[in-house]
Amino acid sequence: MHLPFFKASWRSPLGPWSYFRPLLVSQSLFLIFCASAFAHGVAEGDKGYIQEITGVNLLPFVYLGAKHMVTGYDHLLFLFGVIFFLYKLKHVAIYVSLFALGHSTTLLAGVFFGASVSSYLIDAIIALSIVYKALDNLGAFQRWFGVQPNTKAATLVFGLFHGFGLATKIQEFELSRDGLLPNLLAFNVGVEMGQLLALFAILIAMGYWRRTSSFLRHAYTANVALMGAGFLLLGYQLTGYFVS
Repeated sequence: MHLPFFKASWRSPLGPWSYFRPLLVSQSLFLIFCASAFAHGVAEGDKGYIQEITGVNLLPFVYLGAKHMVTGYDHLLFLFGVIFFLYKLKHVAIYVSLFALGHSTTLLAGVFFGASVSSYLIDAIIALSIVYKALDNLGAFQRWFGVQPNTKAATLVFGLFHGFGLATKIQEFELSRDGLLPNLLAFNVGVEMGQLLALFAILIAMGYWRRTSSFLRHAYTANVALMGAGFLLLGYQLTGYFVS
């Protein structure tokens, strides 16, 4: 699949300021939002529940997995970027499946085998995945380097980091080894269910937007805003790493 890129002739009548405005707006909104939330965060009530239960608890972990994905704004921003220029459902299915494969692999393996690093560093890489996808949608790599990265491979690789980020967070709550594998599988099923629900909502919104004349006019602005959100998340996580 070849993603369209934005030509120099696509200039806004408002001048250069229009290119920076979405970046500033997205950063302001995320500063407000991130003040009370971390990427891959787990609600306080859920934290206590995860730490206290033992044995196989399939339905609760399915619920927790779905809740995480639906409220996981970093996942949703990346998915939004991935499907931004995907018009056929078969292409959407391929890319979302690659993301799910990567996400599931590192989530399950990371928790089961106890592999983890700083959650701030992993979340910083996840933020970079959002920046990458926005730049890819803008055709930056073609213009700067004359090459188009393999978008399928990138989606799979970044999916690995997204799953590892969640695995790192979950391990902070010291899950009981009793029933760990079934509970992890149930959690992952919930994550994929939540991803499908969120994807369904995004596709409906994108479908309506693409039918309007404003889509191509504002596609550049939307991806600049997406890039700004990624950079802000990156700075937020790196700040947390150096001050923690």
